[in-house]
Amino acid sequence: MRTYWLTRFLFLRLLGFVFLAAFISLIAQLGPLIGQDGLLPAYKFLQQVRSIYETPASQWLHLPTLFWFNCSDGFLYATAYVGLALSVLLSIGLANSISMATLWVIYLSFVHVGQIFYGYGWEIMLLEACFLGIFLIPSPPSKTILWFYRWMVFRVMFGAGLIKLRGDPCWRDLTCLLYHFETQPIPNPISWYLHQLPPIILKLGVLWNHFSELMVPFFMFGPRRLRILGGWLLIGFQVFLIASGNLSFLNWLTIAICIPMLDDQALQALVPKRWAQKAAQCAQQTQKVGLPRRIMIGSLAVLLIVLSIQPIQNMASSHQIMNTSFDPFHLMNTYGAFGSVGRIRHEIILEGTRETSLRPDTQWKEYEFWAKPGNVKRRPPFIAPFQLRIDWQIWFAAMSQIEREPWLVHLIHKLLQNDPGALHLLANNPFPDRPPTYIRAELYEYHFTRIGGPSRAWWERRDVGPYLRPIRLDDPQIKHYLQAYNLE
Repeated sequence: MRTYWLTRFLFLRLLGFVFLAAFISLIAQLGPLIGQDGLLPAYKFLQQVRSIYETPASQWLHLPTLFWFNCSDGFLYATAYVGLALSVLLSIGLANSISMATLWVIYLSFVHVGQIFYGYGWEIMLLEACFLGIFLIPSPPSKTILWFYRWMVFRVMFGAGLIKLRGDPCWRDLTCLLYHFETQPIPNPISWYLHQLPPIILKLGVLWNHFSELMVPFFMFGPRRLRILGGWLLIGFQVFLIASGNLSFLNWLTIAICIPMLDDQALQALVPKRWAQKAAQCAQQTQKVGLPRRIMIGSLAVLLIVLSIQPIQNMASSHQIMNTSFDPFHLMNTYGAFGSVGRIRHEIILEGTRETSLRPDTQWKEYEFWAKPGNVKRRPPFIAPFQLRIDWQIWFAAMSQIEREPWLVHLIHKLLQNDPGALHLLANNPFPDRPPTYIRAELYEYHFTRIGGPSRAWWERRDVGPYLRPIRLDDPQIKHYLQAYNLE
């Protein structure tokens, strides 16, 4: 009989590690992003929601979050630190169903007030994984819950494969990796080397991607050996993705949910002998599952099967959407990644000056972000699973227009005041003594340099033109714009 004690042991600890990364990232950027004086304050967002849904019941139903009770900075930080503490307990094996449910409620609350800064697929993916974990913790490990994790892996991987085939033509003509390593949100040093590979190798890489996302997920429905092989293949695929770029905690979380594809026999050779012996002892001492728990798991299974209908319809649709929830609690979601790949990398560079009269020879000083490309000689960093949310968001903004990015206008307005919170999000302040008179945003085209080239830089760039004209603190148009978004 197959046992899953080691499976649960490793899965929960890796899930705890992912939660640690998520809450450390949250706490480090909480105030400047969604605090009372943040770029997109959570309390103002809740005010807007309250104006749409008048009754408390409808407000909770459409946006379940603890911060309806209190949205002060103190409560936001206190809640985040509770989440961090529960993440530590989970990562060292001291969690129970109550603490796991609390962790789920806390992270759900932040995702719902995080707005665009928390609009990424791995946020709802983490919530779905955590919710299932509430029912996995009681002993013995539930095989039903393990199967729902496998169903989650299928939706994550197969959904990503489908969105690629239906999206950018470069996934069909096998050329996407000729661009991806250079144009992905936040490359790392290995990305630079991967971009140098011969085109034939990169095209084979696309084929391997299609195999991993479109064929391997079906292995979990086959015999045990095929399922185990599929689990290891998907884990290896995620390890490569971790090495190839900074994709937040997405790939770490995907590895975690792949663990339930493996049983104790498949894992015992990889863990200390005492862990394997302890798992064997637990399996021998396992008692029968009581009727109340069987009823609870059965009821949950029925609910999740019903909730699976919309994700299945979405995957089958020619108008497939990715990274979307169909219920406010994110219990069963649809996923996908990189349905389109940029051919050219554009970066928004913020520049300031203290000159009061602008001329063609005005000297501009650049602001640097922690991770996104700026200074061409600065090495791309390793930051995953930590996520610098402002660096991610400005990557999207470069593909948009400033009128659609109120958070960025608000950031610039704060930098014109040397606001400490806004500066906390950046790697430097070129105006430490007093703020600049003007700030502008220039759009640059970036390309990786080549191995053996004359430059020691990692990037080469050229100025494409203005993204935002130079603005002053007292610019009336900017003030009116921020007031329209309730940010002033």
